[in-house]
Amino acid sequence: MRFMQALKHRWTTSDSLVCVGLDPEPGKFPVRFADDPDAVFGFCRAIVDATAEYACAFKPQIAHFAALGAEDALERLVAHVHQVHPGIPVILDSKRGDIGSTAQHYATEAFVRYAADAVTANPYLGRDSVQPFLDHADRGVVILCRTSNPGAGDLQDLVVDGRPLYQHVAQKVAGEWNGNGNCALVVGATWPAQLREVRAIVGDMPLLVPGVGAQGGDVEAVVTNAKSADGTGLVISSSRAILYASSGDDFAEAAAGAARELRDAINCWR
Repeated sequence: MRFMQALKHRWTTSDSLVCVGLDPEPGKFPVRFADDPDAVFGFCRAIVDATAEYACAFKPQIAHFAALGAEDALERLVAHVHQVHPGIPVILDSKRGDIGSTAQHYATEAFVRYAADAVTANPYLGRDSVQPFLDHADRGVVILCRTSNPGAGDLQDLVVDGRPLYQHVAQKVAGEWNGNGNCALVVGATWPAQLREVRAIVGDMPLLVPGVGAQGGDVEAVVTNAKSADGTGLVISSSRAILYASSGDDFAEAAAGAARELRDAINCWR
């Protein structure tokens, strides 16, 4: 199943717009993992299994694995999602953006090595830097538009031809770059007005929305400003608030509870 089909199917079958971010930090793991040489995989697998029924997608952050030398754990984790929870898409959060053969290798990394269903990408080197990802018509390309970090406005808000740059990105991606219908955009939960503006530009294109939870994004503001006409269209990502809901042996159950609470809070405003 293509990424967009899988995502839309999952919105319906799970009744959820929650994306569970997988950002392993061993220092925050429960004590039971202290002497486990495979702690990164074991912790993340437990989170996946506990939260799967409440998730429309999983989003592992590649730097959290690579910094630990745990790329093998990431490969096995994506395979576990596909095998045990088929139909839940995996978005590899890598924010890649480069040119020529390097971009092609990054696409191979995401879609062949890690077998991700989608990948995040940086558009600021231009279309040729994301074209190798776009050419994988069955996979999703989730392109940075208006990000959630405090410094996002340094460049993304610069006015070009009377409009902020992020609006140009939204229009270009929704129009020229989406020939295979496999594009989505990243717009941070901390900018509800910008979410509304981007939604007006891109129609029903999916928006990946980080920043709910630990970063302070407001669920009501996100959903009311950015849902699509049918009440979906959003992949609302939360990482730390779910992963580290408890530091005890009940960490998986607590993560499931946090994911369920977020799903229910989102659904109140759909």
